[in-house]
Amino acid sequence: MKHLLDTPLEADLRAGVRAMLADRCPPQRVLARVESDEAYDRALWHTLAVEMGLAGLLIPERHGGAGAGLREAAVVCEELGRAVAPVPYLGSAVVATAVLVAVHDEAALDAEDAALLRDLAAGTRVAALAVPYSTPPFAASMPVVASVTDGSVTGTVRGVADALGADVLLVPAADGLYAVDADAPGVERVAVASLDLTRPLCDLVLRGAPGRLVAHGPAAAAAVTAGLTAGAALLAAEQVGLAQWCLDSTVEYVRGRYQFGRPVGSFQALKHRLADVWVGLTQARAVAGYAAACLADNDPDTPVAVALAQAHCAGVAVTAAEECVQMHGGIGFTWEHPAHLYLKRAKADAIGFGTADRHRAGLAELVDLPGAGR
Repeated sequence: MKHLLDTPLEADLRAGVRAMLADRCPPQRVLARVESDEAYDRALWHTLAVEMGLAGLLIPERHGGAGAGLREAAVVCEELGRAVAPVPYLGSAVVATAVLVAVHDEAALDAEDAALLRDLAAGTRVAALAVPYSTPPFAASMPVVASVTDGSVTGTVRGVADALGADVLLVPAADGLYAVDADAPGVERVAVASLDLTRPLCDLVLRGAPGRLVAHGPAAAAAVTAGLTAGAALLAAEQVGLAQWCLDSTVEYVRGRYQFGRPVGSFQALKHRLADVWVGLTQARAVAGYAAACLADNDPDTPVAVALAQAHCAGVAVTAAEECVQMHGGIGFTWEHPAHLYLKRAKADAIGFGTADRHRAGLAELVDLPGAGR
């Protein structure tokens, strides 16, 4: 049986991250930052990754990391979702890091990969897996986005998350996985119009960029799958945090907003709608926690748990954000209120690592549901 409640260490971690974000990432600061051209909040990333050392949670201690696990990283992702924090934690500290950790054991790690892992753990470099943000973890084969000739990588990748500010790109190619310096000749990053202003997407265009082979064959495919699986599981945790903020802020607002001499939160219709959000959120917290726990324990049920988490949590987050906007009345529809940031993040996350429909279809096949795959 999985223990889904926070351990004392996880509770301390949650309290520390939440307190830091309340101080360094209040809603008004996020609103102000989305007006800028910066891909993410570098000062906040420095605090999170360098000062608090949270970029290296998934990296073994022998490579400079904390040697923690997916449960701890899920706590961080939930709190970052609660603050819609504009940092590349999911893309770099979770997805790209999980790919690199899955590639190597201690004996196989070469000097360049060891240095990259140390830099990722220290927060001094940021990495991104160069696949579309919508790529699900249960594809039949590794997503191939580029071709390689004599170490030169060529290809175009649309809609990559957390790549605009990355230092290293992990590019799946036909013969393996390549590490490409994001500032190398032949690499172009084109920002695209993104719904979520706190996690902008970009198109990557590689024209003969120099690449270094990190893994090939089945090892590369397994590593990419591991990264996408970790991303999907911890995106669910982020969606839980997002939905929790929406519920908390809405309850606070309707308790203090009066109409006809009564708080609007006392009206039965609103109470029922908020109760529905609470029920969905409670279920989402359970399935997201189970997915993270399965992944941390390398449980055989992991594919089912992750598919279930993404099939459920995406809709919960979108519903909570929509209710947040609507129940805040006129102020909820303005640019000055942060509700729109949460709605946009929820909508964008709903396609991250596969839509809910794709995960439901994948879940049907995983559990041998009659008619699945037709």
